Amino acid sequence: MVKTYNEHSNHNMRRPVVKPEIVDFMRNQQAPVTGHLAELEAFAKAHNVPVIPHETVAYFRFLLQTLQPKQILEVGTAIGFSALLMADNAPSAQITTIDRNPEMIELAKANFSKYDHRQQITLLEGDAVDLLGGLTETYDLAFMDSAKSKYIVFLPEILKRLRVGGIVVIDDVFQGGDVALPFDQIHRGQRAIYKGLHKLFEATLNHSDLTTSLIPLGDGLLVLRKNRQNIEFSPSI
Repeated sequence: MVKTYNEHSNHNMRRPVVKPEIVDFMRNQQAPVTGHLAELEAFAKAHNVPVIPHETVAYFRFLLQTLQPKQILEVGTAIGFSALLMADNAPSAQITTIDRNPEMIELAKANFSKYDHRQQITLLEGDAVDLLGGLTETYDLAFMDSAKSKYIVFLPEILKRLRVGGIVVIDDVFQGGDVALPFDQIHRGQRAIYKGLHKLFEATLNHSDLTTSLIPLGDGLLVLRKNRQNIEFSPSI
């Protein structure tokens, strides 16, 4: 039994924001994952571990096969499903993934040892706040799927290490639709996430040096393109 996400599950990530029949269509009609990815997907479902849903998997396959990035950064490893998906669809890429959860790190290490056949993935253990500043690579693609309230903290450090033209994909930004509600309607336990996501939107959606798109896949993706080398956010963020 995987304890972490059974004890501290964020239920909003399991609330797709489009019509249920469309979600079912996307999940059932698009090509399934196979082999070890299918095994990990089944494990995640059985043990309540949040991994990207199938409609997001299909988008990632398209994005990765089109971009063919050489250096990828991921914040939020979980059991390693998305890192292995990226490795399969960008076989020339080197992937750095960060996680601080000891239970997830143990599972991810086992999965990488078993399935990372080309030795593409490097797992860094610890808090992204501490680790991002020490990275020296320049990345083509970054994926954030971790503490939602901290996205706005991680993003400036990630953008510093992203090449011009590089892309950041940020997962679970709609919180089951709660981001569209007034603050006083948000459950007290979700308010830090709500505030952090709205700071993220304020900092990015109309930023002159970023091209952005909100995509209603899963619980929502925010996709950013870096358009110039030095990007600054306002002091209020």
